Amino acid sequence: MRFPSSIKLLIEELKRLPGIGEKNAQRLAFHLLGASTERAQALASALVKMKETIRHCDRCFNLTEDEFCEVCLDPSRSGGLLCVVQSPRDLLAIEGTGQFRGRYHVLMGVLSPMRGVGPEDLKVNQLLERVRDEKVTEVIVATNLDVEGEATASYLMTALGSMDVKISRIARGIPIGGSLEQADSLTLGLAIDGRLELQGPF
Repeated sequence: MRFPSSIKLLIEELKRLPGIGEKNAQRLAFHLLGASTERAQALASALVKMKETIRHCDRCFNLTEDEFCEVCLDPSRSGGLLCVVQSPRDLLAIEGTGQFRGRYHVLMGVLSPMRGVGPEDLKVNQLLERVRDEKVTEVIVATNLDVEGEATASYLMTALGSMDVKISRIARGIPIGGSLEQADSLTLGLAIDGRLELQGPF
């Protein structure tokens, strides 16, 4: 069956979204077609407003509608503790734990020679400036634990090495609830290398 051109156009645009294939795009298109004109206009308006108002924080490059994001403006945050992440989505993931009360720096990507992404394409220089100017005492490198994330972490550790700042890396190993027999050898090896001392009494 050939769809009318306007429906086909919507399906094609929906397919550009991550995780949306042909069938899901069709399902969403027909859902929107059955919705009221007001609902469709509200969705379109929300998309346009997001594109017009969302920007990157001038300090940490998190998402915001203002000059600085909520995290940077929060006076209860520790200015001496800086967590470096790849993207605003990673920042949100860490915030969701409720465990971190420092500030962030978003690199806006990772080093990837295969894709032509070098240090000059990331917010590395801005990170070094912040460490110097904001009296940062510890930098937590929280890039992903994959090849590109590890290469980026290694580069940052070298770049920060001459500064008077503690550099740490997020822990890696067996996840909570995971079993040793199902873990791959690399993950299990990292868990052994990253072991923690147990403190008594037991």
